[in-house]
Amino acid sequence: MAETTDTTGTGPEEHRNNKNGEGAGVDGATSPPRKSSWKYIGPGIVVAATGVGAGDLVATLVAGSNFGYTLLWAAVVGCLVKISLAEAAGRWHLSTGRTLFDGWHSLGRWTTAFFVVYVVIWGFVYGAAAMSSSALPLQALFPDVFPADWSIKPWAIICGLVGLAFVWFNKYEVFEKVMTVLVGVMFVVTVYLAIRVTPNLGDAFAGLLPVIPDEKDSVLNTLGLIGGVGGTITLAAYGYWVNAKGWTNTSWMKVMRLDNRVAYITTGVFVIAMLFVGAELLHASHTAIASGDKGLIDLTAILDDEYGTATAKLFLVGFFATSFTSLIGVWHGVSLMFADFVERYRKDRVRAAGSAIPGTEAAVTGEEVASGRREKSLPFRAYLLWLTFPPIILLFQGQPFRLVILYGVLGAAFMPFLALTLVWLLNSSRTPREWRNGILSNAMLTIAGLLFVVLCVKQIWDQPWSEFF
Repeated sequence: MAETTDTTGTGPEEHRNNKNGEGAGVDGATSPPRKSSWKYIGPGIVVAATGVGAGDLVATLVAGSNFGYTLLWAAVVGCLVKISLAEAAGRWHLSTGRTLFDGWHSLGRWTTAFFVVYVVIWGFVYGAAAMSSSALPLQALFPDVFPADWSIKPWAIICGLVGLAFVWFNKYEVFEKVMTVLVGVMFVVTVYLAIRVTPNLGDAFAGLLPVIPDEKDSVLNTLGLIGGVGGTITLAAYGYWVNAKGWTNTSWMKVMRLDNRVAYITTGVFVIAMLFVGAELLHASHTAIASGDKGLIDLTAILDDEYGTATAKLFLVGFFATSFTSLIGVWHGVSLMFADFVERYRKDRVRAAGSAIPGTEAAVTGEEVASGRREKSLPFRAYLLWLTFPPIILLFQGQPFRLVILYGVLGAAFMPFLALTLVWLLNSSRTPREWRNGILSNAMLTIAGLLFVVLCVKQIWDQPWSEFF
């Protein structure tokens, strides 16, 4: 049976949320369902902004460059897969009143072991990558601020420290508003570019037909596009942002589902817009760009030649917004998840010592996240520091080879872990019967899980293991 917890008490933050019509408690039966309304939208914007990074834009550009509009359908399917995963994560938080990590913990200690290893290694390497990605457009926009031989390092450090200070001193409400502004910048820039290159709408509509290009590794490339764009640990963080917004019970279910759809429609607009740019600007002229974030710098030079400096500069602003939203989104969302892990560990220690007060040793709840106290907690801030300062060392020393391989393996394993554990949790007695998976949810999550397993195996297979040992 699902664990329950007493939620009759509310702190100052909960009272503030209830005054605004948010966070009415874990038991949705005491609060009538809210009507879906655009005025509530927020966590979806955050997850869309965080999930789509510079690397995702490059992957879509390369797909458009290599295959034109042929894989447009794959980008759309990828968004549908992410909608299913994020909806499942949000549904778990709202229907059970428990956090996702608390659900994972109930499946056995192996989930905790995987999560701890993942966040420690992944956070160390990702921190350096996120700072570097945010620094690239700033270096291109302001090339004379620092000596050329310093490369992007000063900008990378500044981005990391600004992200740290921003998340450290602000709560979710401010964080969401800033993310919304930056998403607006991303939206304007990507849509403007898509219109500027004058897409062939006939070919674009034809690209909605599921066709796999007749080229080597085209099946795996197609699966990679479906699974890759917007698919990160931020999907798991979505439920935490839902709680941080003050949505803690089933009365918010309709609102959450609208919010989630808005998130991945927004993601779809970014992806399709960049695929248009790749198809029209790169594929038609047989122009190649570098892989990784530096591919966007290559695109800037092409835009400068084709459309002038103003368009190139505007793209760099959008590039920065894309990279920096991913940075602060991970700084906030994954730190919330780490703080949740520490709280679950603390409760286990108290229970094991036999010192728990009866009724207080229950699940880690969404109400605790909604209170806002987690964002000021020591574990939250400790992980913020882990994401910022140790990765700065990598900016100067380079990334250790074996660590990068482990990072790739753990990153590939996380998405099948998320999809398949959600299938497990949402079909078990841990979830109230009325909110368990139906046929469609099970089908989508199972397909997502199998897709990510295939991609995980491919990524692990492609690692240079002979050099690892």
